[in-house]
Amino acid sequence: MAEFGRLKRISLREVWKNEARNFTPWLQENIEVLGEVLGMDLEVVEREAEVGSFSLDLLAEDLGTKRSVIIENQLTQTDHDHLGKLLTYAAGYEAESVIWIADSIRDEHRQALEWLNQRTDTRTSFFAVVVEVLQIDDSRPAYKFQPVVYPNEWQKGTRQSTSTAPSPKGAAYQDFFQNVIDELRTKYKFTSARKGQPQNWYTFSSGFSDFGYAVNFTREGRIKIALEIYSNSQEKNHDLLRKMRQYQSEIESSLGFPLEWNLLEHIRPSRIEFFKKGSIEDSPEELAQTHRWVVENLTKFKKVLTPFIKKSLNAKAPTKPVPELV
Repeated sequence: MAEFGRLKRISLREVWKNEARNFTPWLQENIEVLGEVLGMDLEVVEREAEVGSFSLDLLAEDLGTKRSVIIENQLTQTDHDHLGKLLTYAAGYEAESVIWIADSIRDEHRQALEWLNQRTDTRTSFFAVVVEVLQIDDSRPAYKFQPVVYPNEWQKGTRQSTSTAPSPKGAAYQDFFQNVIDELRTKYKFTSARKGQPQNWYTFSSGFSDFGYAVNFTREGRIKIALEIYSNSQEKNHDLLRKMRQYQSEIESSLGFPLEWNLLEHIRPSRIEFFKKGSIEDSPEELAQTHRWVVENLTKFKKVLTPFIKKSLNAKAPTKPVPELV
């Protein structure tokens, strides 16, 4: 006869004594797990972000859409106080994705968020997520995020199709990136994103704050892949690019082709990028080739650059002569 261990649920307070000092910093460090559950590439922008006299637990961004995301945490059952704060923070940051994480969700709060999902526009989504800590006998505890309120995508999609349906070109971009995202997620575990957008670009998480991988159809009839450095400080972005640049020969040798290293004075981000000829208006056969080029080179780019991003983040100053940047 098979023998089974006993599964038990551990109080969140046994693992995280304090929400602000323990749970929220832990969630910031593990934000990609929450993003995976919700189908987003999440990156934390700020912890304890101010909204008047209140502080939002986590202000984040969905890199694939550049949409603002707010996250409010509770180590207890949901209550009216946190619901009020959630709506205050959503208004203060004009959030497009609103996430409430708690030990359990009261029925009236579940109904309130479901009602908001039905009444708000297609760009605003409310989520309620239960966080659990589980243990089998005396094994190491494991955590689990369980969404219990999701936006009603079918209803939102129906309303969108009658009012703000994408243009034919926008629909072509959406279809292209949907196929890229699906392959990157299912075959390579590259992203948690699940939905393409009717736009000519998409940004993916790098696993490091202030760095992201971007794919973009340009106006010049080219498609590019880039590592973007986009902290709130242009000076910091320039400094990080210079630190990366000292490894240029090693990076380009591993990739097998040269890169463009661009300090951008007129906008905040700095970029390391490369291009190929391509347009969303190309033939299906050409777009299929572009799809393969994006997937193969994006995964290779990340594999090669990851150790050098780590080195650059740990470096105090460039240790090698750095070529002049443009």
